[in-house]
Amino acid sequence: MAMPQGPQAFPRSEYLRRLAAVKQEMERRDVGALVVVLPANITYLTGYTAKSGYVPQGLIVALNEEEPTFITRRMDAPAAVHQMFVDRGRVIGYAENLIANPDKDGWDAIIDHLMEAGFGTGNIGIEEQTLSSQTVKKFHARARPASVVGFGNTVCWIRGIKSDLEIALMREAAAIADAGMLRAKEVMRPGMSEADAAAEIIAQLVRGAGGKQGTDVADFTLCASPRTSTAHITWAEDEFRNGSQINIELAGVRHGYTSALMRTFSIGKPSDVLQRLHEGEVAGLEAALAVVKPGATCGEVATAFNDTLKKFGFEKESRCGYAIGIDWTEPTASFKIGDPTILKPNMTFHLMLGNWIDEDLGYAISETLRVTDVGAETFSTLPREIIQI
Repeated sequence: MAMPQGPQAFPRSEYLRRLAAVKQEMERRDVGALVVVLPANITYLTGYTAKSGYVPQGLIVALNEEEPTFITRRMDAPAAVHQMFVDRGRVIGYAENLIANPDKDGWDAIIDHLMEAGFGTGNIGIEEQTLSSQTVKKFHARARPASVVGFGNTVCWIRGIKSDLEIALMREAAAIADAGMLRAKEVMRPGMSEADAAAEIIAQLVRGAGGKQGTDVADFTLCASPRTSTAHITWAEDEFRNGSQINIELAGVRHGYTSALMRTFSIGKPSDVLQRLHEGEVAGLEAALAVVKPGATCGEVATAFNDTLKKFGFEKESRCGYAIGIDWTEPTASFKIGDPTILKPNMTFHLMLGNWIDEDLGYAISETLRVTDVGAETFSTLPREIIQI
């Protein structure tokens, strides 16, 4: 019996528009078929968000075919049928005996399909930067006489310019992130366990906000005293106390689209050094936002922040942010000194100003933003302050 398709995040016309942009680049490079393997790129081109990327899978985009073909593990094919906009016949599940098989794997199934579909001549593109060297060698050896060429981060750069429909989803995700931070303010109290607080906050991220549910739970970090100098740890088997500082990084997610947010909390009055750091960070944040506009570079945004923060006697070693969209970080532009990437309208970034200065001093604040025709639009509505409890 045929399986019903579930509702996609976007209309069919939006996915076809994205595919057309990819095909234009394929045509320019004389690539007849492209194997897309980065999960976020598969989401971008089809709507698929299931967590199956830990085994071989590939989306085959052909110049002469309107819809792509998805080849995945057989048990994951039903998820693709539910989530992708493509015809049911374009979802192909390979046999389980290709899993943990030292001789053949899912990449062989993808190569077999390419050969059977007539792509054994000409050029086949692959996102080789995400594949093992052994897998890349397999494509070169088994796809002959076709020439296998690297396609790099091309699809990632294409999806770096968001459509208005994507921006709308990121605004919805940002409202969910705001709700998560507000829930943190409500529940974190002396004597409460970090785990209980995390459970309440994550539950809010799932319930969503404004009538829109969270469709996934992104990475969540809660770094409380005495661990506030850490960047990427989760809650501990500990409880909050009077005087505790808590740094939180979370995100709302809508159909794969992610809006991240960081804030610092203090149970009681923050220390003088934390307050000074906060003032410098906010001043730097505002200086960075003032630089954001079409034609400016990512490096100029980072320089504006760093130059301002130094006036307050602090420095930030790590980059100031990165492109964001599907699955949090996009592997393209960064707000770091010297990055020459030119900002364009509807690029989106996480202006991530978390700063881990030494073993007993760390701080968190950030904004997810869109580059507009004239400047920056930040998605969060929360004040830029240390949230005192």
